[in-house]
Amino acid sequence: MSNPMRFAALLSSLLLACSVGGDGEGNVDLERWLAADSEPGQWMSLGRTWRAERFSPLQEIDEDNVSDVGFAWEYEVRSRRGRVEHGQEATPIVVDGVLYASGPWGSVFAVDARTGQERWRYDPDVDGSYNRRACCDVVNRGAQVWEGRVYVATLDGHLVALDAATGRELWKIDTIEDRSRFYTITGPPQVAGDVVVIGNSGADFGVRGYVTAYDLASGEQRWRFYTVPSDPAKGPPENAAMELALETWGPDTDWESGLGGTVWGEMTYDPELDLLYVGTGNSSPYSGWHRDPSQGDNLFLVSILALDPDDGRLVWHYQQVPWENWDYNAASNMILAELEIEGRMRSVLMQAPKNGVFYVIDRRTGEFISGDPFVFINWTKGLDAQGRAIPNPAATDPEKLAVVFPSLNGAHSWEPMAYNPTTGLVYIPVLEEGMMLQHSAEYSWEASEMSGGILPLLDEALPYYDEATRALYLDTLAAHPETPALRSEEFLIAWDPVARRERWRVSLGTGTAYQAGGTLTTAGNLVVQGTGSGQLSFYRADTGERLHQIELGTGIMAAPISFAIDGEQYIAVLAGGAAFSSPLAARKRYENYGRMLAFKLGGGPTPLPPMRAKERTPSPPADFVVDDALADRGAAHYLRWCIACHMGSPDAPSAYPDLFAMRPEAHTAFESIVLGGALSSVGMASFSDVLTPEDVVAIRAYLIRSQRERIELESSASQAVPSKESSP
Repeated sequence: MSNPMRFAALLSSLLLACSVGGDGEGNVDLERWLAADSEPGQWMSLGRTWRAERFSPLQEIDEDNVSDVGFAWEYEVRSRRGRVEHGQEATPIVVDGVLYASGPWGSVFAVDARTGQERWRYDPDVDGSYNRRACCDVVNRGAQVWEGRVYVATLDGHLVALDAATGRELWKIDTIEDRSRFYTITGPPQVAGDVVVIGNSGADFGVRGYVTAYDLASGEQRWRFYTVPSDPAKGPPENAAMELALETWGPDTDWESGLGGTVWGEMTYDPELDLLYVGTGNSSPYSGWHRDPSQGDNLFLVSILALDPDDGRLVWHYQQVPWENWDYNAASNMILAELEIEGRMRSVLMQAPKNGVFYVIDRRTGEFISGDPFVFINWTKGLDAQGRAIPNPAATDPEKLAVVFPSLNGAHSWEPMAYNPTTGLVYIPVLEEGMMLQHSAEYSWEASEMSGGILPLLDEALPYYDEATRALYLDTLAAHPETPALRSEEFLIAWDPVARRERWRVSLGTGTAYQAGGTLTTAGNLVVQGTGSGQLSFYRADTGERLHQIELGTGIMAAPISFAIDGEQYIAVLAGGAAFSSPLAARKRYENYGRMLAFKLGGGPTPLPPMRAKERTPSPPADFVVDDALADRGAAHYLRWCIACHMGSPDAPSAYPDLFAMRPEAHTAFESIVLGGALSSVGMASFSDVLTPEDVVAIRAYLIRSQRERIELESSASQAVPSKESSP
């Protein structure tokens, strides 16, 4: 390591001594935030600085000594609502010796960053039935700390300001304008000037996307910006941006479906240009043929928007996917940087979204600079000189089953990427996966169903398809030898945004969705990433060589951070696997619950959670006579309404109760739960609006038949294992 870098490390340690006060007040303000690099031991926002690089200049832990990193402390973040332990996806924030992080439902905790000792915890009064309105669990991806307040959003759509010192609720604002629609919030707020801005989730269920700005101190609404237009029959567009957007939607647009475009990922604020950058989401419905058969661009779906934070005025926009058809979005985290491109310095915004293209955009003007595939893609034939995607008709043909890359899971979703200005590389959690895609013959919007219009077939879901569908899948794949296999593989890749190419990659496994967690990079030439199987890995930032690995026993999706106290550097990560997991998930082996863990040089062994108890499947009610025709109808209902949470395979356990292993008391209470909402307060909402008592009986028939089949398989397996006495 060069002498200038060692000097920088010494300077950083000296600055730390005077910058970490430990008062626990959360006193971050604009001046301090702008000068974040003068306090390298802090982590004052989700991306650490306003550029959101997720880069730590600390170097006490480096490539030479990282193998000595071990356990420092742990804080358990167990759920206080029901028995389900949900995913932990937030990036923590560290200010003046206190670590703040958000959790499921919009909970927040503050702990002493030296010891993990709890300072306070906030568990909001959330309507538990909103779990049913969330596409992908009740997760929360981050809070913000600003001028003595912690800002967080709850799943049921409230923005809350808390006292950073005590966790006391200061104000709470309802951000949802239409509660007949399935709006939720899972994303983090963003402070921008003198407002805090929040978006929402729900495009998968058919809502109209928007972001809203509120006064930092009072919570008073300052402005609201919609990301897609509303039905012109209901009134004129709200502003010039909506007039522009409306021109890109045809006369047969399905206005009732809401159109989507929700803002559920991280936003980024540029204080130098006083611009707020917003990434918009997917369409509703996904199928353009049902949403707008005119094949217009459909602004501002899947776009990056630059807004004036004073009034919400649109300054510029760049759309990544015109006439979106594949559940792609621009919700992945954005990084701001100064890059030398073709001989001159450019102020850029970088993003690697679900569609598999790495974008470099001029953040002053929105001018397209470059866009290059970082995985195999075929949804487009490429980008023209202005950055407009060139359509690939084969990926949108409504009459044929298409093989499309990436899948709707995305090449890179919300798990944060990081940028190291020393190496000049961006570190991206990547999923290589394709899908079979067929447009539905008919579609009509229903508030309670995920809005589709497409029928995606994924390799990971093949066990749940019938024999004819599996055969069609394999035959179609065989007819497309030009594409890679559809089976998923996850990677950590290093991308050079100037040379516009990959520098290195590390495989995280095949067929292992939910392995690739978010990333951290440091001046110690390190990249740190967790996995769904429960490992925290440390790589050389320049080459990708793995230098150290720590077994946590808990799945990791969130991005790690680094901070320092009294000159000692820590690496910390919020662990807690996805509610829906892969066969390699840590939850298969260990109990899954939220854990905040910190590591340092000279630390000890990392404690593991208790082993997951292996229990035999209990017997279902013996007096229930299963009619196969009834059970088959129940299977269809289960696939439509239940499998998204409860899954269907013991090889990939969900955090939700295993309905194929219900105890007698659960069978007895089944109808009161499914129709009566007996467990609504803890997240299991009533389905009486879409299921009848007869439907519930059919589902029970299917579950009991499956439960009996599982018991037979377990019995056969146990009989096949030779006893110790008979073993040679």
